[in-house]
Amino acid sequence: MAWPWLLAGVILVADQVTKILVQAALAPGAGVVLVPDLLNLVHAHNRGVAFGMLSGLGGWQVPLLAAVTGVVIVVLGVWLFRLGRTEAGTRLALGLIIGGALGNLIDRVRLGYVVDFVDVHWQEVYHYPAFNVADSAITVGAVVLVGVLIREERAARRDRAG
Repeated sequence: MAWPWLLAGVILVADQVTKILVQAALAPGAGVVLVPDLLNLVHAHNRGVAFGMLSGLGGWQVPLLAAVTGVVIVVLGVWLFRLGRTEAGTRLALGLIIGGALGNLIDRVRLGYVVDFVDVHWQEVYHYPAFNVADSAITVGAVVLVGVLIREERAARRDRAG
Protein backbone atom coordinates (compact mmCIF):
# COMPACT_ATOMS: atom_id res chain seq x y z
CA MET A 1 0.00 0.00 0.00
CA ALA A 2 3.06 2.25 0.12
CA TRP A 3 3.60 2.41 -3.66
CA PRO A 4 1.48 5.59 -4.21
CA TRP A 5 3.62 7.39 -1.62
CA LEU A 6 6.75 6.12 -3.39
CA LEU A 7 5.31 7.37 -6.69
CA ALA A 8 4.65 10.78 -5.10
CA GLY A 9 8.26 10.84 -3.89
CA VAL A 10 9.61 9.96 -7.35
CA ILE A 11 7.49 12.72 -8.92
CA LEU A 12 8.68 15.19 -6.27
CA VAL A 13 12.36 14.35 -6.83
CA ALA A 14 12.04 14.40 -10.64
CA ASP A 15 10.24 17.74 -10.47
CA GLN A 16 12.76 19.39 -8.16
CA VAL A 17 15.82 18.03 -10.01
CA THR A 18 14.55 19.21 -13.40
CA LYS A 19 13.76 22.66 -11.99
CA ILE A 20 17.23 22.93 -10.43
CA LEU A 21 18.82 21.94 -13.75
CA VAL A 22 16.78 24.54 -15.66
CA GLN A 23 17.63 27.25 -13.14
CA ALA A 24 21.33 26.40 -13.42
CA ALA A 25 21.31 26.32 -17.22
CA LEU A 26 19.08 29.28 -18.12
CA ALA A 27 18.61 32.80 -16.82
CA PRO A 28 15.01 33.72 -15.93
CA GLY A 29 13.14 34.47 -19.14
CA ALA A 30 15.71 32.74 -21.33
CA GLY A 31 14.94 29.79 -23.58
CA VAL A 32 16.43 27.25 -25.94
CA VAL A 33 14.71 25.84 -29.03
CA LEU A 34 14.51 22.05 -28.79
CA VAL A 35 12.18 21.38 -31.74
CA PRO A 36 11.68 24.37 -34.05
CA ASP A 37 8.10 25.69 -34.15
CA LEU A 38 7.03 23.14 -31.51
CA LEU A 39 9.05 22.83 -28.29
CA ASN A 40 11.32 25.10 -26.26
CA LEU A 41 13.08 24.75 -22.94
CA VAL A 42 12.48 27.97 -21.00
CA HIS A 43 13.03 29.34 -17.51
CA ALA A 44 9.71 30.90 -16.46
CA HIS A 45 8.38 31.99 -13.08
CA ASN A 46 4.69 31.51 -12.26
CA ARG A 47 3.36 33.31 -9.19
CA GLY A 48 -0.20 32.22 -9.97
CA VAL A 49 -1.98 28.93 -10.54
CA ALA A 50 -2.54 26.92 -13.71
CA PHE A 51 -1.86 28.84 -16.92
CA GLY A 52 -0.52 31.78 -14.90
CA MET A 53 -3.97 32.78 -13.63
CA LEU A 54 -3.78 35.08 -10.59
CA SER A 55 -0.09 35.81 -11.26
CA GLY A 56 -0.50 39.58 -11.62
CA LEU A 57 -1.96 40.24 -8.17
CA GLY A 58 1.10 41.72 -6.49
CA GLY A 59 2.30 38.68 -4.54
CA TRP A 60 -0.36 38.36 -1.83
CA GLN A 61 -1.70 35.27 -3.60
CA VAL A 62 1.51 33.26 -3.12
CA PRO A 63 1.06 32.46 0.61
CA LEU A 64 -2.65 31.85 0.03
CA LEU A 65 -1.92 29.42 -2.80
CA ALA A 66 0.71 27.69 -0.66
CA ALA A 67 -1.77 27.30 2.21
CA VAL A 68 -4.52 25.98 -0.07
CA THR A 69 -2.07 23.54 -1.66
CA GLY A 70 -1.00 22.34 1.79
CA VAL A 71 -4.61 21.69 2.79
CA VAL A 72 -5.28 19.85 -0.50
CA ILE A 73 -2.20 17.66 0.06
CA VAL A 74 -3.39 16.75 3.56
CA VAL A 75 -6.93 15.96 2.35
CA LEU A 76 -5.65 13.83 -0.53
CA GLY A 77 -3.17 12.13 1.80
CA VAL A 78 -5.95 11.18 4.22
CA TRP A 79 -8.04 9.92 1.29
CA LEU A 80 -5.09 7.85 0.06
CA PHE A 81 -4.45 6.47 3.55
CA ARG A 82 -8.08 5.35 3.88
CA LEU A 83 -8.33 3.67 0.47
CA GLY A 84 -8.63 -0.06 0.15
CA ARG A 85 -6.03 -2.19 -1.59
CA THR A 86 -8.29 -2.85 -4.57
CA GLU A 87 -8.58 0.78 -5.65
CA ALA A 88 -5.37 0.91 -7.69
CA GLY A 89 -6.57 3.54 -10.17
CA THR A 90 -7.49 5.98 -7.43
CA ARG A 91 -4.24 5.25 -5.60
CA LEU A 92 -2.28 5.94 -8.80
CA ALA A 93 -4.13 9.21 -9.39
CA LEU A 94 -3.64 10.41 -5.82
CA GLY A 95 0.06 9.50 -5.84
CA LEU A 96 0.57 11.55 -9.01
CA ILE A 97 -1.42 14.52 -7.74
CA ILE A 98 0.22 14.56 -4.30
CA GLY A 99 3.72 14.33 -5.79
CA GLY A 100 3.03 17.16 -8.21
CA ALA A 101 1.37 19.32 -5.58
CA LEU A 102 4.34 18.84 -3.24
CA GLY A 103 6.77 19.83 -6.00
CA ASN A 104 4.96 23.08 -6.73
CA LEU A 105 4.39 23.76 -3.01
CA ILE A 106 8.13 23.55 -2.34
CA ASP A 107 8.74 26.12 -5.09
CA ARG A 108 6.11 28.50 -3.71
CA VAL A 109 7.47 28.29 -0.16
CA ARG A 110 11.15 28.38 -1.14
CA LEU A 111 11.07 30.82 -4.06
CA GLY A 112 7.72 32.62 -3.98
CA TYR A 113 6.88 31.26 -7.44
CA VAL A 114 6.78 28.00 -9.38
CA VAL A 115 9.50 27.30 -11.95
CA ASP A 116 8.07 26.24 -15.32
CA PHE A 117 10.22 25.13 -18.25
CA VAL A 118 8.36 23.12 -20.91
CA ASP A 119 7.13 25.49 -23.62
CA VAL A 120 4.93 23.85 -26.27
CA HIS A 121 3.76 25.94 -29.21
CA TRP A 122 2.75 25.71 -32.85
CA GLN A 123 4.89 28.16 -34.80
CA GLU A 124 3.73 31.62 -33.68
CA VAL A 125 0.05 30.69 -34.00
CA TYR A 126 -0.57 28.88 -30.71
CA HIS A 127 1.38 29.00 -27.46
CA TYR A 128 0.48 26.71 -24.55
CA PRO A 129 1.50 28.12 -21.13
CA ALA A 130 4.83 26.80 -19.85
CA PHE A 131 4.61 23.91 -17.39
CA ASN A 132 6.81 21.48 -15.43
CA VAL A 133 6.98 17.86 -14.23
CA ALA A 134 4.71 18.60 -11.25
CA ASP A 135 2.06 20.15 -13.48
CA SER A 136 2.21 17.13 -15.79
CA ALA A 137 1.80 14.70 -12.88
CA ILE A 138 -1.15 16.67 -11.50
CA THR A 139 -2.81 16.71 -14.93
CA VAL A 140 -2.27 13.01 -15.59
CA GLY A 141 -3.46 12.21 -12.05
CA ALA A 142 -6.60 14.29 -12.52
CA VAL A 143 -7.38 12.57 -15.83
CA VAL A 144 -6.87 9.14 -14.24
CA LEU A 145 -9.08 10.12 -11.30
CA VAL A 146 -11.87 11.35 -13.58
CA GLY A 147 -11.61 8.10 -15.57
CA VAL A 148 -11.87 6.03 -12.40
CA LEU A 149 -14.86 8.02 -11.17
CA ILE A 150 -16.63 7.65 -14.54
CA ARG A 151 -15.96 3.91 -14.53
CA GLU A 152 -17.27 3.58 -10.97
CA GLU A 153 -20.41 5.57 -11.81
CA ARG A 154 -21.11 3.38 -14.85
CA ALA A 155 -20.65 0.24 -12.74
CA ALA A 156 -23.02 1.60 -10.09
CA ARG A 157 -25.64 2.35 -12.75
CA ARG A 158 -25.35 -1.20 -14.13
CA ASP A 159 -25.73 -2.60 -10.61
CA ARG A 160 -28.84 -0.48 -9.95
CA ALA A 161 -30.35 -1.39 -13.33
CA GLY A 162 -30.07 -4.94 -13.00
